[in-house]
Amino acid sequence: MVRESDLSSLPYLEAWIKETLRLHPPGPVLIPHRAVQTCEVMGYTIPKDSEVMVNFWAIARDPTVWDDPLRYKPERFLASGLDYTGLMPVNAMDLTAFRGETNVFLPFFLLILTLFLFILKQIRYPPLKGQNLPPGPRPWPVIGNILHMGKKPHISLTHFAKLHGPLISMRLGNQLLVVGSTPAAATEILKTHDRVLSARYVPKASTPHLRPLSLAFASECSEYWKSLRSLCRTELFSAKAIELQAGLRERKVGEMVEFLEGKDGRSVKIGEVAFAAVFNILANICFSKDFIDLKGGGVDSGLKEVFWKMLELATTPNIADFYPIFDGLDPQGIAKKALEYQEEVFRKWELIIKERKESNGIGAPKQRDFLDVMLTCGFSDNQINNKEVIEKLRKELGREIGTADSVKESHLSRLPYLHACVKETLRLHPPVPFLLPHRSLETCEVMNYTIPFNTQVIVNVWAIGRDPTVWEDPLSFKPERFLDSEMDFRGQDFELLPFSAGRRMCPGLPLGIKQVHLIVATLIHRFEWLLPNDEDPLLLDMNEKFGITLQKEQPLLLIPKQK
Repeated sequence: MVRESDLSSLPYLEAWIKETLRLHPPGPVLIPHRAVQTCEVMGYTIPKDSEVMVNFWAIARDPTVWDDPLRYKPERFLASGLDYTGLMPVNAMDLTAFRGETNVFLPFFLLILTLFLFILKQIRYPPLKGQNLPPGPRPWPVIGNILHMGKKPHISLTHFAKLHGPLISMRLGNQLLVVGSTPAAATEILKTHDRVLSARYVPKASTPHLRPLSLAFASECSEYWKSLRSLCRTELFSAKAIELQAGLRERKVGEMVEFLEGKDGRSVKIGEVAFAAVFNILANICFSKDFIDLKGGGVDSGLKEVFWKMLELATTPNIADFYPIFDGLDPQGIAKKALEYQEEVFRKWELIIKERKESNGIGAPKQRDFLDVMLTCGFSDNQINNKEVIEKLRKELGREIGTADSVKESHLSRLPYLHACVKETLRLHPPVPFLLPHRSLETCEVMNYTIPFNTQVIVNVWAIGRDPTVWEDPLSFKPERFLDSEMDFRGQDFELLPFSAGRRMCPGLPLGIKQVHLIVATLIHRFEWLLPNDEDPLLLDMNEKFGITLQKEQPLLLIPKQK
């Protein structure tokens, strides 16, 4: 079995994961930020309350940032200090989760047409003439640039970045949106103007009384938000907490291995199996119980389905988000559905909390979990297509772990190629295409452009990971690019930002990346992986489906074969 203690000795595994996150981030853009005041970014004015995003997908494929950016080369991370604390894939989101082949905003557009005359009489764009806004495509009356987004907005925004520059502005209805798609733009948004652009835009469909309580979507960095983030860092994500959780993670990965051994010779949806393992690890850390039963005949659960429905609904275009005149209304019924899903989840949480309070220690876990702490406080898939990479990774695992059945976390630090593979994966396939949106708290300047107050700002990490000015051969999966590089994704290298950077950086990075390294190392170490029906790996459909996270349009089916 692979132990978490083994992971530190697997540099190629780490490089492999980094390269995977570079090329295939969970989402193409980081979660949007909101400017708390007007500022300047890259010489442009960013007005207060603008929404700002970082296009990580574009950055990871930029040939000026990455050598051969489209090639999968984990080696690029082996001698690199580049890490995903600043690589960006994990503080990311996309704008919608429609599964169709038409423009994702088309249903929204049809609704707008029916209200066109009413809106035309009521709406007025804020007076921005004379301000040095970032360039971008010319908006249409009333609807702005909604139709420019296309069915895959992260690709559309990357295209506009090539036409108009690293920092662009667009209109989504009455909302000004600023998008950064290069490492330089991401640096100004997430570091230089971190305080001013640290606010969030919260979907109107979310429950109003929960908005101030959310770690990811709190509109501003309040004292409560700071205390909650500090609590999570101390109890969940500190070095001591991560070390104490090692046995739990190894046990749950062992259960995943047992499940796969029982499927020997039969295809499985490996993404769902890995999701179940990660979900149960988090559930046990927080509540000391599993939520998905692998041995019960499947990896699905009602809670999982509700979870994904909530995420999809949160990114469905909502007319109330783009036009202030609809504030407080629910013309599409999105807020009603969101409330139903939230209540269903909360009923499950309330039952667990009630049982824990009433137990008075009888039958309670021996070690305190995160629920106890909260009560006390009062509160990817594409590696089958890279056999050479897998063989290098397997050799590294064999050299460092030997004939041991399990990978331990203590092995991971000795696996540089594993780390390079993860980095390369995060570069090409970040968890989400855009970082969560930021909102400008005041007018500021970014890259010599004006960002007005209350502008929404996002970072397109999908674009950054594919930018030929950033990466050599950006579309190739080459973990080797990280082997001789110090580049990492921990928030300091803005070419690689799957988890964002600055004060809004994902606090769960230490835990999440431990799980990724351990699961990937275990799957490669314990099994040979085959495609069903002797399919040709070169013909494997690698197209991505644009949603709350980037996923393959066709789920990856693999056959595990015990070594």
